[in-house]
This record gives sequence, C-alpha cells and structure tokens, in this order.
Amino acid sequence: MAQSAEKNPLVSGDHIRQAVACCVDVLESVPTALWHERAGNLEWTRWETVEHIADDLLTYALRFGLARPIAVPRVPLRVSGDRPGGPANVIFADQEAGPLGLLTVVQACGGLLAAAVDIADATALAPHVFGASDPEGFAAMGVVEALVHTHDVVQRPDRPWEPPQDLCERALARLFPDVPVIGSAWSTLLWATGRIETPDRPRRMDWRWHGAPLAERRQAHGQT
Repeated sequence: MAQSAEKNPLVSGDHIRQAVACCVDVLESVPTALWHERAGNLEWTRWETVEHIADDLLTYALRFGLARPIAVPRVPLRVSGDRPGGPANVIFADQEAGPLGLLTVVQACGGLLAAAVDIADATALAPHVFGASDPEGFAAMGVVEALVHTHDVVQRPDRPWEPPQDLCERALARLFPDVPVIGSAWSTLLWATGRIETPDRPRRMDWRWHGAPLAERRQAHGQT
C-alpha cells in the first residue's frame, strides 16, 4: 500500500468519481440529435468533447501505471483524430453504442484514474505540459477536465448547470492558487479556465493551472 504524503488530500479518487458521476448525470439528458453539434465556443462537437474528457482521464491514469512515471515523458500510444480540427485522442467511443455508450467510456476512464491516484505513491511525480505533478494534482486535473468540458457541452442561459461547489473549491485550491474566489467557486473556476467573463474580471484568453505539489509550493514560500 502506498504511503500518503497528505493524510487528507485536497483531491482524491473519491472526488474524481464524484465529478464523473455528476457529469454523466447531466449529460444523459442531452438529446441524441444534439451530440454531433458544436459544443459551446469550442471547435469540437459535443461527442468529441466528451471523448476528450475520457481520453484525458485515461491518459492521466496511465502515467501512474509506470514504475517511475517521471522518467517517461509520455506513454507512447498512437494518437489520431476522426477529422481535421477534431481532438487528437488515443481512444474513441463506438458510435454505434450511442451517447450512453460514450458515457460508459467516460465512467470507465474516470474509475481507472480514481484507482490509479489512490494507490500511487503520493510523492510520485509524472510529466505534464504545465509541469510535473503528483497524483493529487492529476486527480484535480481530472476533476477540472470533467467539470469544465461538461459545461461546454450543456451550457444554456435558460438552464444553468452547476456542479457541487466543494469540488470546484478543491480544484481551485489545488490548481489555481493565484485565483481568488469571487462569487461562487464554480463561476470562478469557469473564469479561471477562460470560459466566462465577469463584471470585475475580463475573460482570460491565456490561462494555465499549477500542478506543482503543495509541499513544493510551501517550501518555495518558506512555509512548513
């Protein structure tokens, strides 16, 4: 059993499971006819966007299947796309299985990431384009990917969707320490990821999260 560096991590496998379950619940209500239309302001369709969620969850999980994740820049899987301009993935859902089949893929990938981060050595590091991060960081990334891209799929001014605020608070605290919460944690997370503007803050056109382990951040700021 891996030893945890944080007895009560901000984000764990349970939070990934919660985020995925929350997203699947709302995505089940998307009419079949709308799945191949554009998702929000993205260039991807709703189907492609949800495939991207599953792909992120899976590839994050695979990083911690390695004995020394930080030693391997990327798991060398073949990446491809269904069309020019679509997401580049390592997995794709069977179109004949329909939207419920696609959501089954998301649930399975979310379960793999949840299990992977919970059993991994909490001090292990794995590469990411925004900098190396630990299992807790990748768990938070999975939560953000699931919540924010579900927003892209279901956003409607007349029927706003909000995930649990606790999930948003945890993701913000773990990945966006420079972003103060103004209004709700959910609206702040949407602003932090460039989805919306607010009366006090123009829309972010360039953003990133900070996955460095919390212990490293504390040491960098002279905290114990």
